[in-house]
Amino acid sequence: MDSVEKGAATSVSNPRGRPSRGRPPKLQRNSRGGQGRGVEKPPHLAALILARGGSKGIPLKNIKHLAGVPLIGWVLRAALDSGAFQSVWVSTDHDEIENVAKQFGAQVHRRSSEVSKDSSTSLDAIIEFLNYHNEVDIVGNIQATSPCLHPTDLQKVAEMIREEGYDSVFSVVRRHQFRWSEIQKGVREVTEPLNLNPAKRPRRQDWDGELYENGSFYFAKRHLIEMGYLQGGKMAYYEMRAEHSVDIDVDIDWPIAEQRVLRYGYFGKEKLKEIKLLVCNIDGCLTNGHIYVSGDQKEIISYDVKDAIGISLLKKSGIEVRLISERACSKQTLSSLKLDCKMEVSISDKLAVVDEWRKEMGLCWKEVAYLGNEVSDEECLKRVGLSGAPADACSTAQKAVGYICKCNGGRGAIREFAEHIFLLMEKVNNSCQK
Repeated sequence: MDSVEKGAATSVSNPRGRPSRGRPPKLQRNSRGGQGRGVEKPPHLAALILARGGSKGIPLKNIKHLAGVPLIGWVLRAALDSGAFQSVWVSTDHDEIENVAKQFGAQVHRRSSEVSKDSSTSLDAIIEFLNYHNEVDIVGNIQATSPCLHPTDLQKVAEMIREEGYDSVFSVVRRHQFRWSEIQKGVREVTEPLNLNPAKRPRRQDWDGELYENGSFYFAKRHLIEMGYLQGGKMAYYEMRAEHSVDIDVDIDWPIAEQRVLRYGYFGKEKLKEIKLLVCNIDGCLTNGHIYVSGDQKEIISYDVKDAIGISLLKKSGIEVRLISERACSKQTLSSLKLDCKMEVSISDKLAVVDEWRKEMGLCWKEVAYLGNEVSDEECLKRVGLSGAPADACSTAQKAVGYICKCNGGRGAIREFAEHIFLLMEKVNNSCQK
């Protein structure tokens, strides 16, 4: 379990000078339908991810693929797997974002144009959501741009709200940064230290640092939100681990953010296992799907040297690579590629063949990876421990996988997927050493 620290509570009056009061407890009908005293109904805690379609920086940033997963998918997976919420919602004004949200299992609130403007605030959108959902007592506003969020963080914050009586809790990260006063241009002044004595600069290990909001989430009870703010009442912070504090709004370099997510992100309830076998569809993954026929009716196919190198690297690291196709490919043609991989062609039931290979090698499904691009690959993609698809794979295949490559089939997808496997195996090995 992740090691985190919980901030001390601070009781404050709300900005409007009124005391913070929770709503009266609700009574629930008893099992016989009577109206007696009943049982107090637990407060409804809803996760709410705001995902507007417009973005001045990156168009449709919320569903752009980060490490093979739509950006919003990382926080949805953490929220749903946490089990901390009675409901998980995405508030959006865009059809594509709605489709992705539903794919991950979230409910969708279609926000109005009034709260979808560049000038609209998060609070505007949250208040509109509450106006349509009277059943919600507490909102956990989770930022879609925080892909390293883990379920354990959300579980602990839900406990702080439900069991320890806090009205609002927000996420922070500890930083060891020295601050100096700003000097306006054209003004003859000298800068002054704000949080250190330059004559006695502390070492990092001798200084606790300072707490900064990292924007990952803001939990607040309904009565606070209805009064116009997300922080107030009996308030506390929740300190997240620094490596989990990845904010895409700040991390402008997308590739760097991807590397951090691959190392520190949350990949699902079941622990990753070391991959021992990669099965790859031939047509559309190893090749680009194009077939050339020579004058003497011989089939000619092409592949990318990068993919051949990827296969070689996988084999050198001890991962078996096997090829499969539903088409009656020429084994002689495939053998001429000199990939030295076992292959099966003219396969109508790919799952049965992969299952046979798995049993032959004495592997569990979690130790198998599959790269596919067609409807016929869907069942294999859903069953294996690690699944991928090229960027130009059909929509059915893309919906079934955990990683969507940037490269097209026959254009480097295998090499890219191999790099993804290596990074995740590094993650597996590091966790085993702890």
